[in-house]
Amino acid sequence: MKPAQKKENYTATQNACNLCAPLGAALVFKGVANSVPLLHGSQGCSTYIRRYMISHFKEPLDIACSNFAEDTAIFGGGANLKLAIDNIRKQYTPDLIGVATTCLSETIGDDVPMFINAYQAGCRGEALPALIHVSTPSYQGTHMQGFHNAVRALVAGLAENTAPGEKTVVNLFPGMVSPADLRQLKAIFNDFEIDGIMVPDYSDTLNGPLWTEYQRIPQGGTSITMLRRTGGAAASIECGLALAGEKETAGTWLHANFGVPLHRMGLPIGIRQTDQFFETLSTISGRPIPQKYTAQRGRLLDALVDGHKHFNGVRAALFGEEDLVTGLAAFCGELGIVPVLCATGGGNKRFEQTVRSVVPERYQDRMQILEDVDFVTIEKKIEKTGVDLLIGHSKGYTMSRRLTLPLIRVGFPVHDRVNGSRLLHLGYRGAHQLFDRIANTLIEMKQEKSDVGYTYM
Repeated sequence: MKPAQKKENYTATQNACNLCAPLGAALVFKGVANSVPLLHGSQGCSTYIRRYMISHFKEPLDIACSNFAEDTAIFGGGANLKLAIDNIRKQYTPDLIGVATTCLSETIGDDVPMFINAYQAGCRGEALPALIHVSTPSYQGTHMQGFHNAVRALVAGLAENTAPGEKTVVNLFPGMVSPADLRQLKAIFNDFEIDGIMVPDYSDTLNGPLWTEYQRIPQGGTSITMLRRTGGAAASIECGLALAGEKETAGTWLHANFGVPLHRMGLPIGIRQTDQFFETLSTISGRPIPQKYTAQRGRLLDALVDGHKHFNGVRAALFGEEDLVTGLAAFCGELGIVPVLCATGGGNKRFEQTVRSVVPERYQDRMQILEDVDFVTIEKKIEKTGVDLLIGHSKGYTMSRRLTLPLIRVGFPVHDRVNGSRLLHLGYRGAHQLFDRIANTLIEMKQEKSDVGYTYM
């Protein structure tokens, strides 16, 4: 009789390298004009998400909740959802209410589409806001799955074939990037004279000017009218190579249902990825790349030549969302930085393949690529591997402090600095700014470690 094989001890996630799925959905709904996100679940979920988003964006933020209690968890939340929608209509008069489910409502099996249909049937003859539902239990995915699923739900719920083949209308699904990135993408579309429909667009709703009086719903965002036009666009651009592992996205849905051609690429971070983005826009629009961007690219290349000596042989650990880490790894390879560790809390099973596809061959055998990991695992790997630099969001700060390694803050969330919503990651300008931040951090490290220091470079 063979002895029983010893099972590996189960280890719970500690300090996750991701956030909950409804957070991603709430962010998308904040990028729709005159919209209110509604979480169908307990009040703690909406409070947690508000706290995270307010800390990053430094803006007031309302997220409604159906306010589950003990009896709701037993008998279902249909009545709570109806009451929540009634209250939102009275207080906000929105054009759209985005209903995202939480772990609790999904676990008890609430049929939210049925609740919404029943609510609409009971309000026949009334002017109702659009009610868009997205299933976002965190035990089935991270905030990135919640984000992409909410974008798909908006398009699937609202798109119409209003004007097929409009030559200057292009859908842009930019992924989860900063308001500064979104503003830059809109400026690029304008320079190509493309009528872009960006989904979502929280560039103003989560990073607007100072108010003279409180606004319940900040101005800005993608309008319902624009969302309906997505079905008649000449093309869609979807940023995110990791999306290729998803069964259905906004771009694939529009292609399947309305025949809208889909162009999928990585986030335009660094030189090659940004080149591809601009070449795609040039092809779609039939216009040459504007000279201002050719000049930006040239200035970026000049900066890389000037500062290459600071990067040669530097070893970095990257962590965060799959698409952001992929873009950062590609840019590090262009700088001469070895991305020895690339880690994400997501687990779509395509992360390693995607990262290796954008990193130079000469770095491949020196890289470790981890997915579905937490910060405890990441920190242990860094201690064994040894790196010079961390690049990721603020949740890695305690790790950087223990390891006495500098942290270049990118992505979401950035809680311990004031510029989270203004960080530029995309395009030649975003690469240039990131180059400067990394170079100056490395120079500062050398100055601090020097016995005498130096003031001249």
